[in-house]
Amino acid sequence: MATKRDYYEVLGVGKNATDDELKKAYRKLALKYHPDRNPDDKDAEEKFKEAAEAYEVLSNKDKRAKYDQFGHAGVDGQGFGQGAQGMNMDDIFSMFGDIFGGRGGFSGFSGFSGFSSERSRGGRRVNKGSSLRIKVKLTLEDIEKGVEKKIKVNKYVACSDCHGTGAKEGSQTITCSQCNGLGYITQVQRTILGNMQTQSVCPKCAGEGKIIKDKCPTCSGEGIVKKEEVITINIPAGVADGMQLSFAGKGNAGARNGVNGDLIVAIEELPNENFERDGNNICHQTYITIPQAILGATIEVPTLGGVAKFKVEQGMTSGKVYRLRGKGLPDVNGYQRGDLLVRVDVWIPKSYTKEEKKLLETLQASENFKPNPSAKDKSFFEKMKSMFS
Repeated sequence: MATKRDYYEVLGVGKNATDDELKKAYRKLALKYHPDRNPDDKDAEEKFKEAAEAYEVLSNKDKRAKYDQFGHAGVDGQGFGQGAQGMNMDDIFSMFGDIFGGRGGFSGFSGFSGFSSERSRGGRRVNKGSSLRIKVKLTLEDIEKGVEKKIKVNKYVACSDCHGTGAKEGSQTITCSQCNGLGYITQVQRTILGNMQTQSVCPKCAGEGKIIKDKCPTCSGEGIVKKEEVITINIPAGVADGMQLSFAGKGNAGARNGVNGDLIVAIEELPNENFERDGNNICHQTYITIPQAILGATIEVPTLGGVAKFKVEQGMTSGKVYRLRGKGLPDVNGYQRGDLLVRVDVWIPKSYTKEEKKLLETLQASENFKPNPSAKDKSFFEKMKSMFS
């Protein structure tokens, strides 16, 4: 048998740690190693259980005193002190719910390894539906304004024949005789340190406190059936490709009038023919003629909401980037808005007429058209820096 680690070492605190320090340390570890964040990771699951075991002992004044005096021998046989391998995950969620502020203990997680229940305030198990995960494709125009989407999904919903109870019409649920409707049973163990009391999920009713006498034939007593449903969701402006949004209560229904799971929406951003995205900025490339570059011009470029005009100065160099403030995408948190970055290149034709060639040769012979950069002109590297400043 593997030697247990010191509980203070597990939580990463000193032996004089306060209750608040213990709680903070446990919360950090529980969130880090929570099975929902580490699916199919047995090592993380064991560390999750180990942290729960350590906190359960050290957060109890009497158990902590016995542990400080006798070590693991002083608390073996007391609930979680039996070891991480024998711990019941339902007990972990129910006993430490106050640490995380949710009825199920870990707000925002849907459970793991098939575990899909929460504890009611009376101690009975409340079944929780699993989360649905879908992908939604959005254009930049959708992202710029935010959009309402109606999505058709196959999900578990409450059975209409039994209204989600799982009981056959006219039948009733009866109180579990083993736990008397509590959903858990209490056991007392004798140890060298006295009688120790533990609680565990009632095996007869699986923690629900009630037993269905005659099951609904439509849903086989589960209270839920698979059905196609249209879900309406509002996606905020400024989301990004790969971002995941969570919509509480829009997932699968929980068995026997349980709690609905969540809908997890993954964003897929569709390519745009006019723009490329760079964070909240959008980039666009446009071309002007040689005469426009020489003489200067007012040009028009597309934006997500229409068009914008700006002036290109006389003697513009090809590849210059202009920044149009506030013409980009909004921040998903609503704090600021990105810009539209327009790169202006000079279009050089690959063919020309005899008349155009004569004109170009005349210009080429002119002293004014020969390269003559001044000290005021920025170097190539300075221009690169200014493009992204």
